[in-house]
Amino acid sequence: MLLDGDAWAAKFRDFRSEAWRLETLPAYNVPQEAEGIRAFQAGERIDPRTHSNEYTEDLKRVRREGKSKGRVHIVTRPLSDYLRYEFMYYRPHVWAGEDIRIMDVTDRPNPLEGVQDFWMFDRQEVVLMNYEADGTQINREVCEGSVSPYVEYQRIALAESVPFEEYVKGLDV
Repeated sequence: MLLDGDAWAAKFRDFRSEAWRLETLPAYNVPQEAEGIRAFQAGERIDPRTHSNEYTEDLKRVRREGKSKGRVHIVTRPLSDYLRYEFMYYRPHVWAGEDIRIMDVTDRPNPLEGVQDFWMFDRQEVVLMNYEADGTQINREVCEGSVSPYVEYQRIALAESVPFEEYVKGLDV
C-alpha cells in the first residue's frame, strides 16, 4: 500500500511512542528545498539558536507528549553540499528534541549496505522510502513483511553511529 497526503501525515500524528528513520543517501532531491540549497551555497545560514518552523514545533509537541523521534543518517566524507545544508537544520532539530545520529562509513565497511531508507513507527510498522538514484522520491510504501529485520537495522544503526553534536565537533558545517 502506498502512502500519501493525510494517511502519511497521520503516521507522524498518531504514533504512540517512537517514529524512527534510516537515511542512506548523500542527497535528496526535494523541490521545496531547492531555493534553500541555492541560498546555502551562496553563503546564507540560519541561526540555529533562533530557528523555528513547523517541524521544530512538532518535535517539541512530540517530546511534551513523552514520545520520541529519531534518525540515523549514513554518510561518507567529504560531505555533499546537500548534507552540509541538511546538517545546518539538524542542530535546531536536535535542540527541539529529535535524536539525530550519524554513521560515518568513510573508512570502514557499511554494516547496513544495501538497506534502503525507511521510517519505523512504534517498532510495529515500517514505511519504505523509495527513491531514484538522484534522491528524487518515487513513493512511500507500507512494508507488508515482518518488521523484525528493520528493528535489527535500527539496533545496528544506533550501535554504529554517534550523536549528531558529537559528530560535527570540529567540522566546518
